[in-house]
Amino acid sequence: MASIMDGERQFHIKTIPEEVGRYCILCGDPGRVPKIAKHLDNPKQVAFNREYNVYTGTLFGEKVTVCSTGIGGPSAAIAVEELIKCGADTFIRVGTSGGMDLSVSGGDLVIANAAVRGEGTSKEYIPIDYPSVANFEVTSALVQSVKGLCNNEIGNKYHVGIVHSKDSFYGEVEANASPMSEDIISRWDSYLKSSCLTSEMECAAIYAVGIAKKVRCGAVLVALWNVERSKAGLPDNVVSDTSKGIKCAVEAIKLLIVQDE
Repeated sequence: MASIMDGERQFHIKTIPEEVGRYCILCGDPGRVPKIAKHLDNPKQVAFNREYNVYTGTLFGEKVTVCSTGIGGPSAAIAVEELIKCGADTFIRVGTSGGMDLSVSGGDLVIANAAVRGEGTSKEYIPIDYPSVANFEVTSALVQSVKGLCNNEIGNKYHVGIVHSKDSFYGEVEANASPMSEDIISRWDSYLKSSCLTSEMECAAIYAVGIAKKVRCGAVLVALWNVERSKAGLPDNVVSDTSKGIKCAVEAIKLLIVQDE
């Protein structure tokens, strides 16, 4: 029976196995892919379809791929699934987020060792009571690499812990405008009381795919700012530079390549 999935290339990301490395760096924004790829040796764009911009180069002679995922869990899960079909088994998401815990300031880096499953995609991969957690080896490599990038000043600290993944950006930032405002605000307050570090939109889904498919996933997130610090009258930064997070992810990939030899 003929199928739309019968093509030589993956249906969404449009890659074939020889174009994809074992190690992958994921980001949401297609425009960020060339910036990350510059850290690789001999990077080359191998595909660009929809939100999926894909480059591949090398580090220490090992093929490494950079792929954008777009915004949210569904498109991120598709990218990871199709990269796995092309032979990838190690993924690091480098993304942006909004700070939640008062210890997090704009500019800080957050290593996400687990994610609150406030989205829907992960339910298609793991049971509802199963945690969405990062791979220990990947998380350890990220922690090792981040230590040389931060000096423990406000806006230049690193944190390791649980993050919040969601489906609705405006449901969070403009919660009072939603018919579901009471529920959204109540859950948000419970996450704050549970010391959730920051909020983003992809980690829970990526980790769930990793668990279901038995591959390694982790993430480093740049906190763009922290609305809770602003509410509390604490000093904070509003940043847009993701270069420190990119450096952390690339250095972690290098560590993993060496460890895997």
